[in-house]
Amino acid sequence: MTQYLISFNDGAMDHITAEELPDVGKAAHAVCQEAMNAGVWVFGTGLQRQRASIVATDGVVTDGPYPETKEVIGGFVVVDVASREEALAWAAKLAAACRCAQEVRHLMPDPELESMLRQAGS
Repeated sequence: MTQYLISFNDGAMDHITAEELPDVGKAAHAVCQEAMNAGVWVFGTGLQRQRASIVATDGVVTDGPYPETKEVIGGFVVVDVASREEALAWAAKLAAACRCAQEVRHLMPDPELESMLRQAGS
């Protein structure tokens, strides 16, 4: 199986009214539950709006927000599926539920990291 990041940009759901938000949340949670039931769910969450910190290589921390950044992730889901087509199908379900476009990116496999995780779990 292969992992994919499905995400949407911060602000992509700004068009949703306060009255609509509970229905959108319910629809999004239903898709997440479906992914869990299908055994493809890895992790997902929304992100605090513009609450980022940048840690430089020398350890210096700079806190956001960063208005010069045009796009930041507003939320994401990671799924572990057999194909890109399957990831795109989950993204389509999330797009309909969240009422906003979703970006799909293949997560690079890291065999050494996977080995380290297996060792840590044993």
